Amino acid sequence: QVQLVESGGGLVQTGGSLRLSCAASGSGFTITSMGWYRQAPGKQRELVARITSIGGSTNYADSVTGRFTISRDNAKNTVYLQMNSLKPEDTAVYYCNKGFSPTWNWGQGTQVTVSS
Repeated sequence: QVQLVESGGGLVQTGGSLRLSCAASGSGFTITSMGWYRQAPGKQRELVARITSIGGSTNYADSVTGRFTISRDNAKNTVYLQMNSLKPEDTAVYYCNKGFSPTWNWGQGTQVTVSS
């Protein structure tokens, strides 16, 4: 079973930037598409960005397109999310998991709070 540990969240002002990291331990990371998800209070968890196993293709939710960039380093078993031009509506707990059918156990997530 893969374990996922997210980090890099914090409190930032509107327009600021953060870079999230997700470290995966166990086998399977390098052959799996990965995704970043987020869950705001009172809302369902949603997929924010996805990247294929070798990083050749990415896609994003409409709400973050042009502001967020997903990337991965398979040598480090890590996936990243660069978030720029942050908005208050980006406030949520951010998680990583498989990009399709996120069946691995969820990590603790990392809190991102954007102040207006």
